[in-house]
Amino acid sequence: MKAKRIFIAAIAASAAIGAAILGISTRAAAPDATMGSATNSPAPLFDDPVIASGTGVTIKRSELDDVVTSLKSAAAAQGETIPPERLLLLEAQALEQLIDVQLLDKSANDADKAVGEKKADTAMATLLKRAGSEDMLNNQLLAAGTTAAQLRKKVADEATALAALQRELGVTVSDQEVQKFYDDHPQEFEEPEMVHVRHILFMTIDPTTHEPLSDDAVSQKLKEANEVLAKARAGADFAQLAEQYSDDTTTKDNGGELPPFARASADPRHAMATEFEAAAFSLTNNQISDLVKTVYGYHIIQLINKIPAKKLTLEDKIPSTDTTVADGVKDGLKQEKTQKLAQPYLAQMKKTANVRILDPDLSSAVESLSNTNTPAQ
Repeated sequence: MKAKRIFIAAIAASAAIGAAILGISTRAAAPDATMGSATNSPAPLFDDPVIASGTGVTIKRSELDDVVTSLKSAAAAQGETIPPERLLLLEAQALEQLIDVQLLDKSANDADKAVGEKKADTAMATLLKRAGSEDMLNNQLLAAGTTAAQLRKKVADEATALAALQRELGVTVSDQEVQKFYDDHPQEFEEPEMVHVRHILFMTIDPTTHEPLSDDAVSQKLKEANEVLAKARAGADFAQLAEQYSDDTTTKDNGGELPPFARASADPRHAMATEFEAAAFSLTNNQISDLVKTVYGYHIIQLINKIPAKKLTLEDKIPSTDTTVADGVKDGLKQEKTQKLAQPYLAQMKKTANVRILDPDLSSAVESLSNTNTPAQ
């Protein structure tokens, strides 16, 4: 994976929140079909036991469930599932993180908290830029099982904890180290050619079940798609057509506009459907495509512009963020150093706080993590 993609994760304070942020799909499809239907479950009125406790630590089952639900939703947004045999390990890693964050936040000073707030602002600004509007962001986060306020608090808490940990460990990264990494990995800062498009989607699958629509319904969708294509080619405003006709609920209010994207070979994480990618990259100027059939239905695509390939400088911003490449590299290098030093420190911190994991299965899983020296994620 390209370094710029790795270091964008450093905007968030942890892998869990990074996954939630990066898991918001930017693929050209109905987000209802790709994001899944997970939503926050109401907090249980009963049977919400404390599963970990210690001095300054109280973790309830519902808190862990919320994190795991968000991770599952983030995976679903990328068309992936978490195998059942990995679920307990995932829960153990998430529980370790929750414990670490609670302990570290209590040791945080004002400077650490200021870092946390800044990281949270940056992360939420990145999400908003990618989503296109607050309404679309809220819809995407809801599909991922959280809200903007909840996510911002998690990012702030975890970024504060990370800042406190790095301060305690004395982790620093110099400008010279940033420059050396940049010079030693030139290919990792190459930004591939990208296209920026609008699209109108006529879905031929059920957005909830993902099952194909009936033949009659598909025929009606095809008829409507051809009619709208004729209007677009006759000069009608494409954005207005998208707002009126598109079944893509997360882009229609933004005139069907999608974030710029590269070919799947250059950025597989944000790969579009093969047919969609091929059509988009074949367009010139403000050209409008023929109907493009994908597994989601029929698309009409309009090219906004093409972005030539280039090498990012340290002063450039990481695409779709307000973070410079230099800051992203610095954050990434700091996290690498932190991971190498953190395990003994965090273990001693939990020992001092007399942290106990009260769920037997989770206790065994956490102990297994410790024995294999697997970092908590």
